[in-house]
Amino acid sequence: MGMLEEAQDAIHQLIRFLTTHQSEDGSWHFCFESTPMTDAYMILLIRALEMEDEEALVQELVRRLEWTQSSVGSWKAYPDEKEGNLSLTIEAYTALLFSGYVDRQELTMMKARRFIKMHGGIRAASSMTKVVLAVMGEYDWPVFLPVPLEFILLPNSAPLNFYDLSVYARAHMTPVLLLADHKFSVHLSKKTELAELIGDRTSDDWRLNEGRSFSSFIQEAVETLNGLPHELHKEAALKAVQYMFDHLEADGTFYSYFSSTFLMIFALLAHGYSKKAPVILKAFEGLKGHLSRTRGTLHAQNAVSRVWDTALLSYAMQEAGIRYDHPSVQAANQFLLRHQHTNYGDWAIHNPHVKPGGWGFSHTNTMNPDVDDTAAALRALRPAAKHQQAVFEHWHRGLAWILSMQNDDGGWASFEKNTDKKILKLIPFDGADAASIDESSADLTGRVLEFLGHFTGLPSTYPKIKNGVEWLRRNQEADGSWYARWEVGYIYGTWAAITGMRAVNLHPEDPTIQKGIRFLLKNQNEDGGWGESCENDVVKHYVPLGKSTLSQTAWAVDALISVYDKPTPEMDRGIKSLLTQLSQFQDTFTYPTGAGLPGTFYTYYHSYNLIWPLLTLGHYLN
Repeated sequence: MGMLEEAQDAIHQLIRFLTTHQSEDGSWHFCFESTPMTDAYMILLIRALEMEDEEALVQELVRRLEWTQSSVGSWKAYPDEKEGNLSLTIEAYTALLFSGYVDRQELTMMKARRFIKMHGGIRAASSMTKVVLAVMGEYDWPVFLPVPLEFILLPNSAPLNFYDLSVYARAHMTPVLLLADHKFSVHLSKKTELAELIGDRTSDDWRLNEGRSFSSFIQEAVETLNGLPHELHKEAALKAVQYMFDHLEADGTFYSYFSSTFLMIFALLAHGYSKKAPVILKAFEGLKGHLSRTRGTLHAQNAVSRVWDTALLSYAMQEAGIRYDHPSVQAANQFLLRHQHTNYGDWAIHNPHVKPGGWGFSHTNTMNPDVDDTAAALRALRPAAKHQQAVFEHWHRGLAWILSMQNDDGGWASFEKNTDKKILKLIPFDGADAASIDESSADLTGRVLEFLGHFTGLPSTYPKIKNGVEWLRRNQEADGSWYARWEVGYIYGTWAAITGMRAVNLHPEDPTIQKGIRFLLKNQNEDGGWGESCENDVVKHYVPLGKSTLSQTAWAVDALISVYDKPTPEMDRGIKSLLTQLSQFQDTFTYPTGAGLPGTFYTYYHSYNLIWPLLTLGHYLN
C-alpha cells in the first residue's frame, strides 16, 4: 500500500472511530488530563467539608495518586521533569495522609518525605501550595502582602485596577485574598504532622522582597479611596464575595474551573458560610462533574473540554472530506450553536461596544468566552453557514466578536482585550509572570489570522490582518520559532504563525516564513516526526523531547503543507511518522502537549491524538 492509500485508510479509521464515539447531544467528550494537583485538592476538600458519604471517591483518587507517583517518591508536572515537582509532591503527599488510607510509614510515603526534604521542604514550595496547606491548618499564614483586599475597590479608571488582571488571575486571586485576609484554616481534629517538612525559614519570603515595590504602589492607590479604613475593608470583603457569586455557573462552579472553585469554597467558609450551605454543596457537586475515568483511574479535570474538542473534531472531519450536512457534523454543529455565549462577561469591560458571540472551553461556561474556542467553533460552522441562514447569523455574530477582540498592539490574547500591563507581572505570587495578565500570543494571533484568511474572504490588506501579521513579525524568536502560550510550545507557536501568515497570502519565500520553516526542519527527528519537551517553559527556549509525539508531528507537517505546493521529502517523512505513530502505541502517545502554567500545569488532551493527525492527513491529501 502506498503512502497516499495509507493516509486515506488512516482517515477512514479515525472518522469511523469518531462517528461511533459521539455523544447523543452531538458533542465529543475526551479527558482533559492534567497533573495530580486537582486529584489531591479533591481529597483535601472532601476531608475539609467532612463528607462521610464520599469514601468511595476518596479511595479512587488515592489510587490515582499512588499510580502517578514516580519511583523516587515524587510527583511530576510532566513525564521528563527532572526528579520531580516539589509543590505537586507536597500536595499529593498531604492529600494521601488526609485520606486516611495511606500510612505515613509506607515506603512510598517515606520516599516522598525524603524528596521533599532534599528539595527545600514546604518553605521552598509555590505560593499556592502554601495557601492550600495554610487553609488545611498545616502551615502558618505568613504576613501576606501582594495586594490588599481593598485593591478590588479601585475604580476602572485607576491607572491599575482589579480588571487589569487577567480573568484567570482574578478568578484565583479573589478567593486567595479573602483567605489570607482572614488567615483562615479549617477546624479538623485530624492533623497530618508536616512539621518535619517545613524546611529552612530563609526560603519562606513568599517573593515579598521582589514584590515590595509593587505592593507599595498598590497601597498608595488604595489610600486614595474615600472612607474609613475599617469600612473600606468591610466593603472590599463584601465585593469580593459578590464577585464570586456573580461568576457562578449553573453547575455551581466559579468560572467553570476546578482550582478557582476549590479556593472559592474555602473563601466562603472563611466569610462565615457553613460547610452545608447550599452554595458550597452545589459547588462541590459541580466539581464532581469534572471527574473523568482515564487509564484505569478516576481523575478530577481542571475544566471540561467538550466545546473545544467538539469544535476541533467537527472541523477536522470536514477538512478530511466529510460534508457539512453529514449527520455527525450536523449534530456537532447544533451542539456548538447551543453553547454560543449570549451573556456579557468581564470581557465587555475593556470591549464594551460589541454583542456577545464567543464560545468558551467548557459546555458549562456561559460568561467567559475565549478567542481560541471561538475561532475553532467558527471554522467548524463555516460550511453550514454558507448554506443555512440561521447558522450564518450565529457565525456572523461570532466573527464580529473575535474581530473586536484584537489588542491595540495588533495581536490577539485569550480572554480579554488589552489586559497587558506588565507591572502586574511583579505581583509577589509564584506564576504571576505568566498568569497575571492576558497578553497577545503567537498561537492566538496565528490561529485568528488563519481563520480570517481561509474562512471570511477578508483581503490581506484589511487593517486587522495587516496588524496581526506585523505583530507576528515583531515577535518571532531569534531561532525562527514563535512561543505559544497555551500548548507546548515552540512547535505549536511556529505552526500557528506560519499557517496564519500563509492564509492571509504572505509569500512562501517571505524571510519570516522561511526562517520559521528552517526552525522546524532543523528539529525534525530521525523517525521523521517532531517532539518538544515541556521543559521549554522553564528554560524559555526550544527543548527537544528526543522522540516524536502525534500532535507536534502533525503541527509541524501541517506548517510545511501550508508553505509548499507539492510534497517534499521532509513532509513525506513527517506523514510516514504520523502513520506509524497512529498504528503503533508509543509511550509518547500520552505525553502532555497542552500548557496551562509554565513549569507547573500541563495537559494531555485525549482528543489531540485524533484531531491533529486527522486535520494534517486531510490537508496532505487535498
